[in-house]
Amino acid sequence: MNANAGEIAGLIAAGAFLMLVLVLAVPILKLGRTVDAATRGINEVVDRTGPLLGNVNTTVENVNTALGQVQVSLDGVNVQLAKVDTMTEHVQNITANVANLVTVVSAAAANPLVKVASFGYGLRKATNARRAAEEDREVRAELKRRKTGR
Repeated sequence: MNANAGEIAGLIAAGAFLMLVLVLAVPILKLGRTVDAATRGINEVVDRTGPLLGNVNTTVENVNTALGQVQVSLDGVNVQLAKVDTMTEHVQNITANVANLVTVVSAAAANPLVKVASFGYGLRKATNARRAAEEDREVRAELKRRKTGR
C-alpha cells in the first residue's frame, strides 16, 4: 500500500477540514440555541405587547372622546359669549340713547326751570318790597296820628 504524497496531503486536508468542522460546530450549535432563545423572547414580547397596544388604543380613543366633549363644551361657551357680546352691544346702545335723552331733557327743562326760578325770585322780591312799603306807610300814618293827637 503505497500512498503517494498527493493522497497523504488529501488525507491531511480532509482531517484538517473535519477538525475545522468539529471546532466550528460547537459555536454554531450554541449560536443556534441563542437564536432560539432570542426568538422565544421576541415571541413573548410580541405576545405581551399585543394587549398593551390594545390598551393604548383604548386610552387614545377615550382621550379623543374627552377632547370631543371639551370641544363641544367650548363651542357652547363660544355661543354663550356671542350672546353676551350681543347683549353688551345692546346695553351700550341703550346707554347711549339714555345719555342722549338726558341731554335733550335737561336742555329742554333747564331753560324753563331757570325762567320759573327767576320769576319766583322776582315775585318774592316784589312781595317783600310791597309788604315793606305797606309797613312803612302804616308806621308813618301811626307817627302822624300821634303827632296830631287824633
